[in-house]
Amino acid sequence: MTKLKVWIAAARLRTLPLSVSGILIAAALAQYSEVFNGLILALSLATTLGFQILSNFANDYGDGIKGTDNHERVGPARALQSGALSAGQLKKGMWITSVLTLSIALLLIYVAFGKDNFALSIVYFLLGIAAIAAAIKYTVGSSAYGYRALGDLFVFIFFGIVSVAGGYFLYAQKLPLLVLLSAVVPGVWSAAVLNLNNMRDRKSDINANKITLAVKLGEERSKFYHSFLLLAGIACGGIVTHWIATDGWHYIPLLAVVPLLLNMLTVWTTKEAKDLDPELKKVALSTFLFSLLLLVTQLIG
Repeated sequence: MTKLKVWIAAARLRTLPLSVSGILIAAALAQYSEVFNGLILALSLATTLGFQILSNFANDYGDGIKGTDNHERVGPARALQSGALSAGQLKKGMWITSVLTLSIALLLIYVAFGKDNFALSIVYFLLGIAAIAAAIKYTVGSSAYGYRALGDLFVFIFFGIVSVAGGYFLYAQKLPLLVLLSAVVPGVWSAAVLNLNNMRDRKSDINANKITLAVKLGEERSKFYHSFLLLAGIACGGIVTHWIATDGWHYIPLLAVVPLLLNMLTVWTTKEAKDLDPELKKVALSTFLFSLLLLVTQLIG
């Protein structure tokens, strides 16, 4: 495998559609509110992709040096675990990704707020720093929150609240109730993806002393928790879709609910943890599909 392919693998492209789902929902709401700006959308997508790739590099590095990624792990091999990249190379990649992403974020802030909203610019700059810190601290360091059953909370905050509410504020400089309700959808569905990952890795995480919510809850209660996350997102997604629909075909985004319901059934009937691995992609892509269709239906009118 060439070095470029190794870095692409370490970036974990399959996680990227989920990371931009909240940005797409924010853009759909901006179009509905008649404040949409294509440049803000493009820069928001680039910034979010940068943060997600940084998070993936940091996760690879953190789990690798802690020994969590080992022969017991069910999912695909990581770059550090397999020896494809060294710890030093991953750290360098994290630094470069951080600088590039923060540079794009600064351009996004300038486009959204200009020179006259200095206070808002500072707030968003600090939010960008917080996002970088959160991406790294998920698995890196002695106080990594991913090892203290806090990953689900941070995923909900950054993939839901920050992504949708923060993204919409860049367009409109206000936060109506509709936006806050919409933020729940990618927040809980992204947490469901993480929960699937942690359910899959629960036994190996226990052996590696990695405490996730799935480890704390146990197998059966993790399934109840997973169902709650999916149903909460479905309920909020249905309300939001109905709220902004002006024609029957505006309900097309709800087609994404079908694979989510099938996933919930699969989780309850699956006996082997390794069989949960394909389900991560299904929930992630369903979240992305809902978000993309919500934006497309609003752009078409």
